[in-house]
Amino acid sequence: MDRYPDKIDLRHLLDRLYARYNRREFVHPDPLEFLYHYSRPLDQEIVGLLASCLAYGRVNQILKNVSLLLGLMGSPSEFVLSASREKMMRILSGFRYRFNTGREVAFLLMGVRDCIEQHGSMGGLFARLFEPKDQTLIPALTGFVKQVGRYLPDRCFLLPDPERGSPCKRSMLFLRWMVRKDLVDPGIWEGVPQSKLVVPLDTHMFQAVRLLGFTNRKRADLRAAVEATEAFARLCPEDPVKYDFVLTRFGIRPDMDLGQFRQELCL
Repeated sequence: MDRYPDKIDLRHLLDRLYARYNRREFVHPDPLEFLYHYSRPLDQEIVGLLASCLAYGRVNQILKNVSLLLGLMGSPSEFVLSASREKMMRILSGFRYRFNTGREVAFLLMGVRDCIEQHGSMGGLFARLFEPKDQTLIPALTGFVKQVGRYLPDRCFLLPDPERGSPCKRSMLFLRWMVRKDLVDPGIWEGVPQSKLVVPLDTHMFQAVRLLGFTNRKRADLRAAVEATEAFARLCPEDPVKYDFVLTRFGIRPDMDLGQFRQELCL
């Protein structure tokens, strides 16, 4: 496995990439862009959850289907809080994206509604689940998934669960959007520290962290995500997920690939 030379100031390089690419003009194509269409935090967290849950497969299909789903709902918060179970099922019945159906989305939104009614927002629930003694947000995420996904059928692919051992890339992506705040990430939640975030480990990020020597794992599993996060935390303990957006541009955007990232490492 390639490894970045120790003599090079890696944080300096990553900060340079962050300054260059961590801007909204580099967001597309990324489901994060849907959050920018809404100003109300409640709408943003609902859209963020749905967009992250569907963030698998080809990016053009992700964007197409998230857009379709949001178009069916209208105002996300009004739909979640006002639509009856029957209305949700009827409106979403024709929706399907790969492994997931509109029926499953409706079940998820019912759990979201319970959460909002009981805690004011999903962020309110998550802040209550978080324990300062926890090294990461994984324990809080486990409880969050159980409560928000309470109506989902067993083994449903829609809402990743840390207890199943996967890196939960989509859930970690949702947490990044909700917790971090900069020119790209909205960061609308309070009471949840960004220092406890875990890297959303997708294919692009897994290739990048292996290139950097941050993990020797052969598979992009939860342990690999934790190892990568620990390595980033040694560079930036207050914000270990700071470079996730920038590094995943190399592969997500058609004009930026891993070869270009290798060139950046050699500068």
